[in-house]
Amino acid sequence: MTEVFEGTFTQQEPIPEAAIEAAVAQMRTGRLHRYNLVGDEVGEVSLLEEEFGAYTGARYCLAVASGGYALATALRAVGVTPGDRVLTNAFTLAPVPGAIASLGAVPVFIGVTEGLVIDLEDLAAKADQADVLMLSHMRGHIADMDALMTLCNARGITVIEDCAHTMGARWNGVLSGRHGTIGCYSTQTYKHMNSGEGGLIVTDDEDVAARCVMLSGSYMLYGKHRAAPGPEVFERVKYVTPNISGRMDNLRAAILRPQLRDLARQCERWNERYRTVEAGLEDAPGLTLIPRPEKEDYVMSSFQFLLLDWAGDRITEVVRRCAARGVELKWFGAAEPVGFTSRYDSWRYVASEPMPASDRVLRGILDLRLPLTFSLEDCALIARIIRAEVSAVYQEAG
Repeated sequence: MTEVFEGTFTQQEPIPEAAIEAAVAQMRTGRLHRYNLVGDEVGEVSLLEEEFGAYTGARYCLAVASGGYALATALRAVGVTPGDRVLTNAFTLAPVPGAIASLGAVPVFIGVTEGLVIDLEDLAAKADQADVLMLSHMRGHIADMDALMTLCNARGITVIEDCAHTMGARWNGVLSGRHGTIGCYSTQTYKHMNSGEGGLIVTDDEDVAARCVMLSGSYMLYGKHRAAPGPEVFERVKYVTPNISGRMDNLRAAILRPQLRDLARQCERWNERYRTVEAGLEDAPGLTLIPRPEKEDYVMSSFQFLLLDWAGDRITEVVRRCAARGVELKWFGAAEPVGFTSRYDSWRYVASEPMPASDRVLRGILDLRLPLTFSLEDCALIARIIRAEVSAVYQEAG
């Protein structure tokens, strides 16, 4: 009998009861805006910022409306202006080049390796084209951050880390988001903490932190921020930094604080699912697994593999056959973007030169979510289905 998976790839776990209780308590006050406080009350947003700052070891933290807003705010805070060029990954999701383009700046794409990380040789070759790198740790894959920061520091390049997929992950013992000047995180439903939408920014740079607060729309209430610099820093920036409102509200912060306390356990649960799928696909004919460097402590809420140098119609057939058995694979090599699977050449508001080595990798990437609603048995079944269908199509192609 042919096995079929009957789970849903977009179904997340329920919000924890502690978070629901905190959200209901906040709603009963009616005070959802982060600055709508009574007396010396400390709001949920300020508490979240303190707690996330402590978790990451960052001096300053700001909670905002979305991960994409965090990225655009970070760019503005380090001084990116219209017409500036910003280095970024060719393999990323649309909000990353979108954040750059939203400022009127110009993305300069850097290639991707078979390890699904930024190509440091290509970065070195293009390093003289921009002063800022918006580095996407796409789908949870972390580049050699020691080598990357050595390169960027030598060239005077400011690094902004997009950690939407790496909250809780580390490189060489250092948390993702703590290598560069700014780390940006997402709390959108499919990320490692779930508030529907939301974002967090961390930095050790006091001027950058103050600009981020002003940009988020503090209405000169920056004194109510606890994970922020002192008033003397805001004096330097408060009249020259525009308000581009994008604050997080107390309701979302209340939902997130209990999740932060449970983040380490949740990360390990994702990794158990990842390792189960990885073991099930090991040595599958025609399929390339992504190597995991020894210095990388990953957190994988999704899974990627490569069908390198396969013809497009053969990959389409694998996707079709897996879908018929309940397994949803997303292909980054399709001619047209589907859902989130766009590539650097999909974003036609950006002029880009072909990158043959990267194009080869991008054409072969297949991706699937691993929500915590899946059991380890589910993950083993998913791996068996993928293995069977990839092997069948590979053998048919000769």
